[in-house]
Amino acid sequence: MKVVFFEDVEGTAQVGEVKVVKNGFARNFLLPRGIAGPVTPPNLQRANSLAEKEARRQAKLDGEAEVHRERLDGYTVSFEARVGETGRLYGSVTSRDVAQKLEESTGIEVDSRGILLAEPIRELGSKSVTIRFTRNVSAEITITVDPDEDSKEIVEQLKAKQAEEEAAAAAAEAAAAEAAAAAAEAEAQAETTATEEDAESPAEETTDG
Repeated sequence: MKVVFFEDVEGTAQVGEVKVVKNGFARNFLLPRGIAGPVTPPNLQRANSLAEKEARRQAKLDGEAEVHRERLDGYTVSFEARVGETGRLYGSVTSRDVAQKLEESTGIEVDSRGILLAEPIRELGSKSVTIRFTRNVSAEITITVDPDEDSKEIVEQLKAKQAEEEAAAAAAEAAAAEAAAAAAEAEAQAETTATEEDAESPAEETTDG
């Protein structure tokens, strides 16, 4: 069924658009809720008017969001967290934590739902994250998580342990490579010796009856 949309439907259409949708979707959802209607001149006129109104509203939102984008794009949000013996955080840093920290440090109120953090941060380090203010305006920020004072010694111990393990792995790899090279050299030497011995052996003479 062909319908004209009076509202945005995420993943389907935007207000004012004319789309062909499944009959059941139209009859059971779109039409009863007034989200869309049959393609008639009055409905098209109504949809166009709504689309123009939405465009003005969106432009206003984008303009306001652009001010925030200019201030926050490239901004770094820093956290200090307690770390366990495995190097992972006690707890995590969530999008709500980031929104709160941004408001505290910049005075800008950000909807945590627009902070596109796939999952809470549970490890030390830096992470680039997108903030979506509107469908058209977004900013990139960096979130850094460092150990708190009580955890710095644990982190240093973990770094030292990791360095030792990496050094041991490198030494083992070097020893294995050296052993492989020695084995290859010994094999080549054996082949050379065998060839020389074959060359020095006299050819067998054959005599007839």
